[in-house]
Amino acid sequence: MSRHTHEPTVDRKALLALQRVTSQALGPYQSAIVRIGFAAAWLLFLLRELPHRRELYGPGSPWSWDMAQQLISGNGAFTTLMWSDSGVWFESVYAVAVLSSVLLMLGWRTRTMSVLFMVGVLSLQNRSIFMGDGGDNVIHLMAIYLVLTRCGRVWSLDARREARAARAAATGGAAPVDRVGPVLWAVLGVALLGTLLDRTGGEWWLTALLWALWVSQGLWWAVNRHAPGGELRALLDVVANLVHNATLVVIMAEVCLIYATAGWYKIQGSRWQDGTALYYPLHLDYFAPWPALSDILASSGVIVMALTYGTVMVQVAFPFTLFNRRVKNVLLVAMMLEHAGIAVLLGLPFFSLAMIAADAVFLPTGFLVRVGEAATTLRRRYTARPGDPEPRAPGGSVPDQRRVDDGKALPHDPAPPPPSGPGTDPSLVR
Repeated sequence: MSRHTHEPTVDRKALLALQRVTSQALGPYQSAIVRIGFAAAWLLFLLRELPHRRELYGPGSPWSWDMAQQLISGNGAFTTLMWSDSGVWFESVYAVAVLSSVLLMLGWRTRTMSVLFMVGVLSLQNRSIFMGDGGDNVIHLMAIYLVLTRCGRVWSLDARREARAARAAATGGAAPVDRVGPVLWAVLGVALLGTLLDRTGGEWWLTALLWALWVSQGLWWAVNRHAPGGELRALLDVVANLVHNATLVVIMAEVCLIYATAGWYKIQGSRWQDGTALYYPLHLDYFAPWPALSDILASSGVIVMALTYGTVMVQVAFPFTLFNRRVKNVLLVAMMLEHAGIAVLLGLPFFSLAMIAADAVFLPTGFLVRVGEAATTLRRRYTARPGDPEPRAPGGSVPDQRRVDDGKALPHDPAPPPPSGPGTDPSLVR
């Protein structure tokens, strides 16, 4: 009797969970802040190294083009910089990397810019693998993951364009004709022919991924133009949601793995065990942008010991705190403050910014919504224009999203239908 009594409840919860995973791109605010954070980190790095770009990744690099070609022929790394040793080609790739970072951060044509962002990151980093720090490794991985997420659902120019098209459709107006999307698709199709050259330098799976993304984008545009309300459109949306949600889980697991391995390896070190590990980097000129501040901290044994042990405890404990929202939020703040301290004390701003962007995937939805509302209020105060759409939460209202973050089950609240009509291209809204 008891077993039959509980079965419907369990089945209903399972169905509701399955419905949410397939019908919605979960964590829209978290994926958006990850997109903005990593695009900003890579953009700032490229701009800072702009005067030294040729020595780092270009024709003037000590790691010459021939040496890079020999290495890549063995490890199969992908980089478009191996297509030519021309200085003009290098400058073009670097410019595309900068431009794609800006546009990805703004959320313009997010689906396309995420692919270009990934190509730019892989091309530069794989050209000179000995440049950079741990933050480069995180950006390297996240650049690939972002391609598979619908990270432009909020806080993006794509979302604003979608809202305006929906408002026009609701009032009976004509939907704007999208001419930029097909042109971008055609241009990138021509550029993809470069992957068929003999000296591309790249494993087959990444080349296959680029072609699959290009074909799927064309298919999505055609379906949204000619059959926006059909079953094929619904199937494509379900597949996109599943890929997004699975990738979001992978990003969370990646962050937990980074902290778990870092923490447990630290435990095995004698300097971390006796609480003196922080003392030594504070006395290295390379990691002392503010020598006076480093000397003050290093002169206090209590502060050094507290920061050393605190770092290990936070990193080891964080993966286990995901089951308790309040404790997780406290440790999340502690880790972000730790990375901010690393940026200031050790002079590793881009590593810290990359890690803070990765940590942001665990930020509470309610907090991110309030941040977005505050930013919208400030923007409208100084740049108000008639006809700007009101901000909305995709897939449900703000109270619903906050309740989801609190761990409470909710019945499915379907997302508003995408705009339809000739020329409308909602597929570009991630």
